[in-house]
Amino acid sequence: QGVEAQSVANCYTAIEQGLDVFPVLNKIDLPAADPDRVIVEIEEVIGLDAMEAPRCSAKTGEGVVELLEYLIKHIPAPQGDRDAPLQALIIDSWFDSYLGVVSLVRVMQGTLKRKDKMLVMSTGRSHTVDGVGIFTPKRQAKDFLTAGEVGYVIAGIKDIYGAPVGDTLTTAHHPCNEPLEGFKEIQPRVFAGLFPVTSDDYEGLRDALQKLKLNDAALFFEPEISQALGFGFRCGFLGMLHMEIVQERLEREYDLDLITTAPTVIFEVLTTKGETIKVDNPAALPERSTIEEIREPIISANILLPHEYVGNVIGLCIEKRGVQKKMQYVGNQVNMTFEMPMNEVVLDFFDRLKSVSRGFASLEYHFERFEAAKLVKMDILINGEPVDALSLIIHEDLALSRGRDLTEKMKELIQRQMFDVAIQAAIGSKVIARTNVKALRKNVTAKCYGGDVSRKRKLLEKQKAGKKRMKQVGSVEIPQEAFLAVLHIGKD
Repeated sequence: QGVEAQSVANCYTAIEQGLDVFPVLNKIDLPAADPDRVIVEIEEVIGLDAMEAPRCSAKTGEGVVELLEYLIKHIPAPQGDRDAPLQALIIDSWFDSYLGVVSLVRVMQGTLKRKDKMLVMSTGRSHTVDGVGIFTPKRQAKDFLTAGEVGYVIAGIKDIYGAPVGDTLTTAHHPCNEPLEGFKEIQPRVFAGLFPVTSDDYEGLRDALQKLKLNDAALFFEPEISQALGFGFRCGFLGMLHMEIVQERLEREYDLDLITTAPTVIFEVLTTKGETIKVDNPAALPERSTIEEIREPIISANILLPHEYVGNVIGLCIEKRGVQKKMQYVGNQVNMTFEMPMNEVVLDFFDRLKSVSRGFASLEYHFERFEAAKLVKMDILINGEPVDALSLIIHEDLALSRGRDLTEKMKELIQRQMFDVAIQAAIGSKVIARTNVKALRKNVTAKCYGGDVSRKRKLLEKQKAGKKRMKQVGSVEIPQEAFLAVLHIGKD
């Protein structure tokens, strides 16, 4: 496949951390594999010497033993004093129904043995170590873990937050003086509402989210109440892929049926009182009269692609309100940098990028800054009632076309009822788009075989009055697809 944007970003991050980087050529078993071309790409795009890079296939096992020997030879052995006070960094955790919290640790100093009294430094709580061991890749028990080793620790911790990732473990009888420097806290960038289809699953959803957060520090969630969907959670994710993985794990591993609202990003709102507040839910946006300006997050997107698709990708980025910052030709590849509003990227940008580049473009992006823009809140009304879970914060120039597209898309998704269903898009009190889902109609005049026309009219009027009454008391069932309709509007 060659060099991708994510590889470049991760490589530069590793270099900034002072780490040695070793290129490895994987998937050499593929019929279209061209290692010599990829070596040139690595040297031209990243700047690493790749002539001696190991070649392997993780699928077939070819070259894997040689790769492991190469890494042992070139990577220095870990440092540490096994007789010093214990310092072990928790690098991952997961919850086991029988064992409780299982922590994966890297022992920096000292030794951790079975039956030791272990101290979690952030909570101050001590636990007796029931077992330690390593992965080979199966779990293999040992009597102790010592400086330089990575292994697991089981201490019968039943509290999900009892041993958080990034924390330091030490021994209660001979503790270390300072905790290790943990991980940099990652701020979520994409937010969405997760609601159980049945309200009985609310507690189950909360327990599942807590267990997922144990080994996914980037996941954020807090309770949320929606007028349309009831009790659920507002969840924060790193991006769209992270959101899809979390949703799939909740449904598959915890057997939950969920409704997910359309993803949004975090905005900065400057009020007329001079206060700056952060808003991650369109329903929580203050009244327009109290807003001085709304600032949207701008990202720097690095796109790597073959040169023949440059025109298509530039057109897509401009459509998403992007501004080109850099373009560099490297052999057959082009490295482009665009600054774009993240609000445009989280919807359908990645899918569209793969479509216009036939799957060859790769994307990596990072947050740059907040920037003021002409943004408005667009509400979706069903039979005159705003549905909070369908609200959007959108650029004013795009509101009319997006509102029209969204109402038309929802018309296709909402099933016909026994009464007309009006779907409207509105900014404040101004309706900018409207469409109707026509009512199902029963032929009430079928039993009239001729006779006075007033008889038919009377039956039709009676039906009309009945539908009017039904419309006032009836609720419209909105399917899951309608809440995500915003992902499927725009140009094909």
